[in-house]
Amino acid sequence: MGPIRPIRPIPARAALHPRSQTTHSPCVPRESAARRAERVAQLSKILRETYPDAHCELNHSNPLELLIATILSAQCTDRQVNVVTADLFRKYRTAADYANAPLEELEADVRRIGLYRNKAKNIQSCCRALVALYGGEVPKTMDELTALDGVGRKTANVVLGNGYGINVGFVVDTHVARLSERLALSSEATPEKIEQDLMKLFAPADWAMASHWLIWHGRRRCAARKPDCESCEIATLCPSADIAGP
Repeated sequence: MGPIRPIRPIPARAALHPRSQTTHSPCVPRESAARRAERVAQLSKILRETYPDAHCELNHSNPLELLIATILSAQCTDRQVNVVTADLFRKYRTAADYANAPLEELEADVRRIGLYRNKAKNIQSCCRALVALYGGEVPKTMDELTALDGVGRKTANVVLGNGYGINVGFVVDTHVARLSERLALSSEATPEKIEQDLMKLFAPADWAMASHWLIWHGRRRCAARKPDCESCEIATLCPSADIAGP
């Protein structure tokens, strides 16, 4: 789950597709709230059917492992995190294990991850707080989680939604941010503001899964540099889709 980067725009063909109206393109009329709600409902239906097995792709077996993996995933691919955590999770079983480890040793164990020194420091500080305040357990509220070192709203949402099945927010990573702009779901630039827009559009019960649908679609179809618009399952609902006309 890498950082949000500037988005390379797709050449818009919205004028050829009257169904793809958006508030963010000068080529089409403003989209009403009712029309946007209908479009998001259609997007949700198609993405749910396209990615029935969508899930968090960070390997984990409990909330603590998910918390550690998500901290490590900043500016790093899930694949690389999974390579590192395969050994890490065998060595460190509890929050106390991370809290009591020599910092230099923990740094060495995550050395293949970008920004490993800072991440190791945050993991240890976070786990010391878990031991001191929560008996080594990962808390279940946004406020408690974001008070931990190395944990922002995105990480907290990942842990709550996937570790505990609690929907209190919407995970916004680089894929979700990119698709939110391309699909004209948000014109905001920061993850916090994008999240607020998405929370208004998607049903609360779908927040965790909807983020997975968008992430999976971003990885498998709507790449940053070369989106596969011709094969895209939601092209007719996307104002940015670069596809041939009828």
